[in-house]
Amino acid sequence: MRALKVLLLCALCSLPLLLAGCADDDRLAAIEGRGELLVVSRNSPTTYYLDKNGAAGFEYDLAERFAEHLGVALKMQPAFSLDALFTRLRRGEADIAAAGLSLTALRGDEFSHSLPYASLTPIVIYKTGSHRPADLAELGPAPVLVLRDSSHAETLRALKVSGFPELTWQEIEEADSMELLERVDSGEAPFAVVDSNEFRVQQSLYPRLATAFDLGNEQEMVWYLPAGSGSDRLREAVDTFITALKDSGELARMRERHFGHAAVLTRIGSHTFARNMQSTLPRYEDMIRAVAEEYQLDWHLLAAIAYQESHWDPKATSPTGVRGMMMLTRPTAREMGVKDRTDPVQSLRGGARYLKDIRRRLPEDITEPDRTWLALAAYNIGMAHLEDARVLTERQGGDPHLWSDVMERLPLLQKRQYYRTTRYGYARGREAVSYVQNIRHYYSILQWQASPVDQLSPPQQAANYLPPALRGAILKSL
Repeated sequence: MRALKVLLLCALCSLPLLLAGCADDDRLAAIEGRGELLVVSRNSPTTYYLDKNGAAGFEYDLAERFAEHLGVALKMQPAFSLDALFTRLRRGEADIAAAGLSLTALRGDEFSHSLPYASLTPIVIYKTGSHRPADLAELGPAPVLVLRDSSHAETLRALKVSGFPELTWQEIEEADSMELLERVDSGEAPFAVVDSNEFRVQQSLYPRLATAFDLGNEQEMVWYLPAGSGSDRLREAVDTFITALKDSGELARMRERHFGHAAVLTRIGSHTFARNMQSTLPRYEDMIRAVAEEYQLDWHLLAAIAYQESHWDPKATSPTGVRGMMMLTRPTAREMGVKDRTDPVQSLRGGARYLKDIRRRLPEDITEPDRTWLALAAYNIGMAHLEDARVLTERQGGDPHLWSDVMERLPLLQKRQYYRTTRYGYARGREAVSYVQNIRHYYSILQWQASPVDQLSPPQQAANYLPPALRGAILKSL
């Protein structure tokens, strides 16, 4: 009888493990069963981060759409190194690694992976004013920084064996290429290898950095899944999802929303913005935050508009007579109740009120973020000319509700063959496009940089806080 009880107890204890094993045999069924998709990603401005509204980033948005497609909740897990990311996948602690990862032979042999959803080019970065290598042969023995366990490290190992024996590199235990850019910018290292898309997004923070040369051809970006046949149905669901997004054009629109603002500034413009963000913004940040809260706007957006207008200069004046931090015209200032355009609070309030009024007047079926980008275009060029551009967009088969489509037609307002067919005629549409794209770029950088308190922090190592005498000691509990 005692032996029977022991057998029953063992069977009951083993039941959860058996059920877990069954679930692992079909990962998609396990996701549907628990009602939650577990996705691991890097914490970076191009993948996944936190802003005032919560989670953000291209990979987050893509994963969120896939979770909605499956009808389950999304749980994002941040990884602070590539080793940690792939370890979670290897252990089955995540269903998908969605982190701007390129497809390599080594990774493809170990993990299941999706169809490619984008491409990138690995590039060698250097600091302007120093030696610019034209190719690998000119790197010589100078160390190149790469992220540990990255595809770039794999590439350099292969190149060293295949004809570049002098090639040396240092692998950094991080998941974000920003650390590499910081070290090259400070002069700590001469070169780094990063992905082209990540450099474009972050280049305005490091205006002294530039591309030396491409390190090979374009690479495909994929999602990785745990190895084994248990991931087959999940991979098929991911591939169906990606294919549908591509075919509908929605994937391209998502990439435009996240990355379409990148690389719009000159190096001088980027350097000026980075300098002003450190020296000028702190004097006005509290004021901008207060006005933004008053008008229920994102303060990063209001700050970006104010920088585009005046470089945060409350006394700014243009040759055409617009003045103040938000560069209001006399009629606009009068309409918005601004008595002194050079008073920064009044100017910010007038600009915020004007933007809110424009956004309210747009058709109700224009959704965010396109609603804001179109409102910004109207802020610059006028509501009437924006409507002309939307009409041109519809005539040419585009969607007048999408900024990416309207953006292509705004410059046509400067060409006689087009503006003569519109109601309000000629307008400097190309200038309006630059205006909006610049603001989008400043906005993106401010979201990532201006609120470090909102960003995820890597786990702390307790050993770093012990007195030197106790480091390495084996402590026993009482």
